[in-house]
Amino acid sequence: MNIVFFGTPDFAIPSLRKIFESGHQINAVVTAPDKVRGRGNKILFSDVKNWGIENNVPVLQPEFLKDEKFREELIALNADLFIVVAFRILPQSIFTIPKYGSFNLHGSLLPKYRGAAPIQWALINGEKETGLTTFKLEEKVDTGNIYLQKKILIDDNDDAGSLFDKMSLLGAELVIKTIEMIEKNNFTLISQDNSLASPAPKITKDLCPIDWRKTAFEIHNLVRGLSPSPTAFFLHNEKILKVYKTKINNEIKLNSGEIYQADEDLIIGCGKGALSILELQLEGKKRLPIKEFLRGYNFLSKSK
Repeated sequence: MNIVFFGTPDFAIPSLRKIFESGHQINAVVTAPDKVRGRGNKILFSDVKNWGIENNVPVLQPEFLKDEKFREELIALNADLFIVVAFRILPQSIFTIPKYGSFNLHGSLLPKYRGAAPIQWALINGEKETGLTTFKLEEKVDTGNIYLQKKILIDDNDDAGSLFDKMSLLGAELVIKTIEMIEKNNFTLISQDNSLASPAPKITKDLCPIDWRKTAFEIHNLVRGLSPSPTAFFLHNEKILKVYKTKINNEIKLNSGEIYQADEDLIIGCGKGALSILELQLEGKKRLPIKEFLRGYNFLSKSK
């Protein structure tokens, strides 16, 4: 089958690699335009672009998806199927081009967690399980009929980074199975129940400040959902402290925002319960386990 693959971050790479190794023809990859960052204006390629270059697959980087020239380029590729994994919202004029249409790999059990950040919101909301869905693209975002779904348990120690890794690998298996079903015309599409839908909007920096008036359970899950990026944080002595890992502590009683520090322990009171802080990063410094962090930082001393 001739395929055009749409994706940008490393979450898409296991699926892309699996398709490539399965013998299907990837006519092109479509990814985000290059970014310029840093003082030296360094040009950064997306993970999918890097993969395309390494494997001699043509790379398309449209600025505007509704551009007619881009649409013509896609038509000329003569693909049977478009596959989308972690990319922008495709307009109908694009996803209807191939004869088999287009399908998307989504990081939740749709219709739950429709939107840009399903993995993060599952963690923030304290879910015990989540999953992946492949579905046929339709005009309304994340509403298309379902090909396949696969559940995955969320481990107590999972954060967004570890769950992304697990789900990207599991998602690659689901993508291949979906291609095979479409190729053999051996599938039954299942419609989504819109009454069960829940949102998973884009993660913004407004979510990152920690409100110690919330429960330890809520803050712990916020930290998990935002780690390793963009990361939950709090201010101490007017400096930003990013929190990467915590553990709920039911053994000590502290007021909301009250700090207890020992040689190797840092515990902060919440609206209900308390949190042991396990990994921290002071602005401009390295991320460190709390034992190492406390060697060079004293929470009990006042700023001058």
